Amino acid sequence: MSTPHLSEQEIIRREKMAEMQIMGIDPFPAALYPVNSNSVYIKENFTAATKDEFTQVCLAGRIMSVRDMGKANFAVLQDAQGRIQLYIRRDDVCPGEDKSLYDIVWKKLIDLGDIIGVKGYVFTTKTGETSVHVQELTVLSKSLKPLPVVREAEGQTFDAVTDPEFRYRQRYADLIINPEVKQTFEKRTKLVNAIRQFLNDKGALEVDTPVLQSIPGGAAARPFVTHHNALDMPFYLRIANELYLKRLIVGGFDWVYEFSRNFRNEGMDRTHNPEFTVLEFYVAYKDYLWMMEVTEQMLEKTAIAVNGTTKVMVEGTEIDFKAPYKRITMYDAIKEYTSIDISNMDENQLREVCHKLNIHVDDTMGKGKLVDELFSETCEDHFVQPTFIIDYPVEMSPLTKRHRSKPGLVERFELIVNGKEIANAYSELNDPVEQRERFEEQARLMERGDDEAMFIDHDFLRALEYGMPPTSGIGFGIDRLCMLMTNQPSIQDVLFFPQMRPERSHEVDENPDVTEY
Repeated sequence: MSTPHLSEQEIIRREKMAEMQIMGIDPFPAALYPVNSNSVYIKENFTAATKDEFTQVCLAGRIMSVRDMGKANFAVLQDAQGRIQLYIRRDDVCPGEDKSLYDIVWKKLIDLGDIIGVKGYVFTTKTGETSVHVQELTVLSKSLKPLPVVREAEGQTFDAVTDPEFRYRQRYADLIINPEVKQTFEKRTKLVNAIRQFLNDKGALEVDTPVLQSIPGGAAARPFVTHHNALDMPFYLRIANELYLKRLIVGGFDWVYEFSRNFRNEGMDRTHNPEFTVLEFYVAYKDYLWMMEVTEQMLEKTAIAVNGTTKVMVEGTEIDFKAPYKRITMYDAIKEYTSIDISNMDENQLREVCHKLNIHVDDTMGKGKLVDELFSETCEDHFVQPTFIIDYPVEMSPLTKRHRSKPGLVERFELIVNGKEIANAYSELNDPVEQRERFEEQARLMERGDDEAMFIDHDFLRALEYGMPPTSGIGFGIDRLCMLMTNQPSIQDVLFFPQMRPERSHEVDENPDVTEY
């Protein structure tokens, strides 16, 4: 068994833990602790008129700083809501003649980062700070690893931990020492709850669909592959839940939605993570024009729920989610920013345009991917305010209904905000014959080497043959939407535990057969 390498501070803290145990003090007691208040509630509600309500408060949290005043100490306690000052006097916590317990435990054995429980009453110090006068103190959990030191003085923070490697890998420590990180994730929850309430109020039904799928359908992406031992066959982590949700529309549900964890075995950067959260919903008897209006309504209400306004600051730019949003066709967007009309070009002509504009393409790319590359490289960054890019070429959209009045196009839109796709929506293709033809074209692209082309899902085709009503569907990238609503520059900043390379081991490995990263 490997032996952990301990720093000097970690060794000292373990020695203190042992001393506490010798004294009969359990550093990790299992007993219930009767918390009845929190730091924020006390600071917001304590006044001279309400002081009688705060004569017996009980708090628990982590010690973040201590000022030794001899026979008394001021400390800062951090609980789940925020921070509050404690006043700890030796005569109060050790009322008897023997004051050694206070001197030994509090002065020598308690460390920053330890979790304690306190009981006492609330008062206001001479400097006007709301504080808790501690009358009883209990050690609830000994911290064996010191927190990174963050100094605060005169309202400013010094030595704040900003190293992304540390923050993403040790999110638990990041949350402790950087309170604004916790606020980001609280806003993420508000965002999801606001969307869920909007959909529930509209009569939508929340559902669950499989994560393990025999065919990775619903998107053009490279899947993760695993093996199902009981069935002895390969399975895939889902890249999208679209085809399952549309099966439910076939089955008779009018409006279904799901917040799903999806997995795509592709690149990682500031806006992509292999594991990500998507909201998809599908509504019978609607089209993509209706879906644009609903999208505007939902995002406007969500922005207000998260930030109290439709306007958010994103990397120094104000973005307004108030409806309505600009609409422009994909071909018009490309023409606007390249001065080239590609609307009637074939695959070879599109490839020549890409070469002319120094856009890297290869022979595995069909017409759809070439147009996608053109738009991504020349247009996407220009759309900062919420904009619907509408009416895509049919080759880009294997699951989308053909446009009712524009040959060669489909009824699809993407919502672009701050230069990034936030949502993708269609009038759904419900003709099983044409859907089979579209899948077969994807199979031909796969034979050419396109590893993101779609598989043929025969069961989905069978479902369509029973008849699917006219339907509109949409998928939202929740992580990217959260980045916008919380003004975070990287997707890793809105994921509690983003994927990272294995860290180099800090332990002495006694097994030579185990590779040390």
